[in-house]
Amino acid sequence: MISRMTNVRRLGVVTLACIASTLAGSWNFGTLAAAQGVRDHTRPQPRDDRSTTVAETQAAEITLTVAPVGEQLLQTWIRTAGVIDEARKTLRTCVTDADAPLIVVGQRVRAFPPESKSSIYQARITSVVPRADCIAIEATLSGPAYGDATRYVLEIIVDRGSRFAVANAAIIERDGKQIVYEQIHPGHYEPHEIRTGLKGETYTEVLDGIAEGYRIITIGSFFIDAEYRLKMTPRTGMDAQHHH
Repeated sequence: MISRMTNVRRLGVVTLACIASTLAGSWNFGTLAAAQGVRDHTRPQPRDDRSTTVAETQAAEITLTVAPVGEQLLQTWIRTAGVIDEARKTLRTCVTDADAPLIVVGQRVRAFPPESKSSIYQARITSVVPRADCIAIEATLSGPAYGDATRYVLEIIVDRGSRFAVANAAIIERDGKQIVYEQIHPGHYEPHEIRTGLKGETYTEVLDGIAEGYRIITIGSFFIDAEYRLKMTPRTGMDAQHHH
């Protein structure tokens, strides 16, 4: 009887030991799995470095200029031909362009003879008269025109309203794409491919690719682009351009 009870006790001890061992093993496995999950979650994710860096001394040498992107008054131009009066002071033309209704008194005009583009004169619109077939325009020069040219090319600057835009100098045109460079922080720049709309005299409308507040390089973008292309060529070449 005593021997039988002893065997029962031994079997109970062995069973408890096995259960304890199994629980310990399960706890260790769960703990290790959880720890591994935390490590996987906190491990830095690999990424393709698509930016370039420039030393501050280099940036200073090329007078690198950065400006935030936002709404800008966009101005475009209407180009037309006109003639000058005998006093060589007033230019007259009749505009049939679809944007002709945007022309108003007071707008700026650049004028030059077709055969001498270096002789550029400044003028202002002084008369706008709608007609059945066109809009008759008179522009008064800021000073008399020299030479004997009678026909002039007029570039009339018209307002197209406030639009989300970047400076023309910021845009790099390459391989059918338009690229601007964003300053992530001083010395660190990243390219963005953009889709553009109206191109103005100093600004170009941006339809997609960047958002308001991005700090974009306006002067020195060609230098940054050259550095970026030099950096990317050994790895993936021009196809490394990323799309937003």
